[in-house]
Amino acid sequence: MQFAIVNKERTVASPGQAGNCPACGGAMIAKCGTQRIHHWAHRGVRRCDSWWEAETAWHRAWKSRFPVEWREVVQYDQYGEKHIADVRTGHGLTIEFQHCHLKPEERAARENFYGNMVWVVDGARLTRDLPRFAEGASWFIRTARKGLYIVPFPDEVFPKNWLGCRVPVIIDFCNANGLSEETKCLTWPLWCLLPGRVRGHAAVLQLSREVFVSWAHAGARPIPAQAILQDVGRYLLEQKQLAEREALRATMLARQYHGWPRQGLRRRYARF
Repeated sequence: MQFAIVNKERTVASPGQAGNCPACGGAMIAKCGTQRIHHWAHRGVRRCDSWWEAETAWHRAWKSRFPVEWREVVQYDQYGEKHIADVRTGHGLTIEFQHCHLKPEERAARENFYGNMVWVVDGARLTRDLPRFAEGASWFIRTARKGLYIVPFPDEVFPKNWLGCRVPVIIDFCNANGLSEETKCLTWPLWCLLPGRVRGHAAVLQLSREVFVSWAHAGARPIPAQAILQDVGRYLLEQKQLAEREALRATMLARQYHGWPRQGLRRRYARF
């Protein structure tokens, strides 16, 4: 954890300090070695929040983009269950930064608990994820909305664990290594997989880190997923209608070319 309670104040870890957990009140000690980022840990092996994972530099870099008072906020539900949100904005939006593997059951439980939330996932955890995404990006269908793409085969592009989410999932490939020039350009933006499907198609939104952070600062619903999916539905319907019109036109032209001249020839030689 980044913060513990020291003299009734939230305090970052520094060598030799002791404090208390903001969630359970248990004793904590500062871990300030050279191998990992400075953090607080419960004495012994205790973990008061089963959802908590060890922080990486990637976690800490993301948290630093938000005000201190929004970081590591203890949340409660109506039954008294409590968990520590990575970021809870002043507008009531929870942002969870996920690096480790997450079981589908826990993922769904977190979404149910926090309600209004967004996942930010470290896309560089598994080496195969970025190459698969890069290959699938060649199938993306560009739309009139800036940064919005339609993905015809989402199962072949995104990690399986994140396909069934009911909230937006932002994939961050910034830590990927050993990339080609063609693949490197995919690591600069974030890629937001929106919840829901339209005729089996997924929608993915390309945006910068600065834009996402500014959206999160501005309101409780930074990504209008439903409105975007409605745009996707209209676009796919228009494309379907256009394809049907083109098919009908091609059929009419084929009939003109293959059918009508033969009828003319039959009429021309009918008198012989």
